[in-house]
Amino acid sequence: MEWQQLEYFQTVARLQHFTRAAEELSISQPALSRSIANLEAELGMPLFDRQGRSVRLNRYGERFAVRVGRALAEIREGKEELAHWLDPDYGTVALIFLKSLGISAVPSLLSEFAQHWPNIRFRLDQQSTHEMLDRLERGEVDFILSSMTETRSGVQWRSLWEEVLYAYVPHGHRLAGCTEIHIADMAEEPFIALKTGYGMRTIAERLFEQEKATPNIVFEGDDVMTVVGFVSAGLGVSLLPAIPSLELDKVSRLPIANPECRRTIGLAWRTEGYLSPPAERFRAFLLERFERA
Repeated sequence: MEWQQLEYFQTVARLQHFTRAAEELSISQPALSRSIANLEAELGMPLFDRQGRSVRLNRYGERFAVRVGRALAEIREGKEELAHWLDPDYGTVALIFLKSLGISAVPSLLSEFAQHWPNIRFRLDQQSTHEMLDRLERGEVDFILSSMTETRSGVQWRSLWEEVLYAYVPHGHRLAGCTEIHIADMAEEPFIALKTGYGMRTIAERLFEQEKATPNIVFEGDDVMTVVGFVSAGLGVSLLPAIPSLELDKVSRLPIANPECRRTIGLAWRTEGYLSPPAERFRAFLLERFERA
């Protein structure tokens, strides 16, 4: 079993498609298929259920993928630790963050950081809070930037800033002319939510629960702009933070009277994980910047 085989397996498992995985790995699709077949032969069992070029991990593959992720992360950390020991001004920081933070917050922070350390690069991704924490625990990323809605053993959180949450309703809606509303006012309305696993979904459910109500969820989206699009089309209401550069020509953004209607954005990292000097610098930069704010 070779390192390259494990990298190939991990890429196919992530993309669930041989052709796309081969393109990302810059190898031919037959060569990739042979590598996976050889790996399965060595292990003595199939790792994927195949449907043409599309594949899905079976129960054996799912268990193996967890171990492979940990093993590759450990090896990558070892290589990075040795490389960064020589020159802490170079290297890569792996950061994963909420899609809503990619509209303004993360680009602004990375631009500001680059003014001080222009040679440090970033490997970026976006997922739900739950998925980000999974990847952090597996050692696939250095940090996550997310709403602080879930705690886990071995993960350290530090709050950075707070965001007020608003009700978003279509223009012409019965609530659109209100100066402020309560969470209970939305209880009977069709509700456009983010999918389970996202911090905003957790926050919304908790706020409704405090009012002894359940949101009438009619659609679940993966990002805030999709949610706003459905609200703009008159298909429901939602609960979201202020969205930079959003034109409020089809929706009304209403303050909510409930004082706890806000979310805290925090930085998380593994308490026992290795952080390269560039990652340490990025963490120090963020903590110092928001301590001053």
